[in-house]
Amino acid sequence: MHELGVVFYVVRDVKEVAEKNNIDKIFSVTLQVGEVSGIVHDLLIDCWNWARKKEPVTADAVLKIEQIDAVTFCEDCKQEYPTVQYGKTCPHCGSKNTYLVTGNEFLIKQIEVDDAPPSEAPDDSNPSGTSEAAAPSAPSTPSAPSAPFVPDGIDTSSEPDEN
Repeated sequence: MHELGVVFYVVRDVKEVAEKNNIDKIFSVTLQVGEVSGIVHDLLIDCWNWARKKEPVTADAVLKIEQIDAVTFCEDCKQEYPTVQYGKTCPHCGSKNTYLVTGNEFLIKQIEVDDAPPSEAPDDSNPSGTSEAAAPSAPSTPSAPSAPFVPDGIDTSSEPDEN
């Protein structure tokens, strides 16, 4: 079960990002997992629910998983097709001169945090403990997550890199 090892790396990386940004509580972590990455989503979630409790910053964090569909490109007819359905053989021309474009990824897409710095004590005018970035018209509670935090260097676009 390599999911446990993968989760340990995610917890470690999330903890490092939190420390660098003076964050003391993570509400959720969103992963993008390729359809043919070999990661079993249910096992990943089970491992997360066990491992997250080992670090105070991730103790209450929810894991969200977004699947990236597997897509293969045919060099001969220059068309893409769904990898899982057709495998290595192009359904358009029958060629095996193909390669995987997307579907093998494992990325931390987003880390959602409370937007108040941990050193900032809540005052009487802001009982929720969150910064003024929270929607002023909506009631806020200390456990309500605010805007997602995306660390520097994390690509949040939905378009895959073309190499």
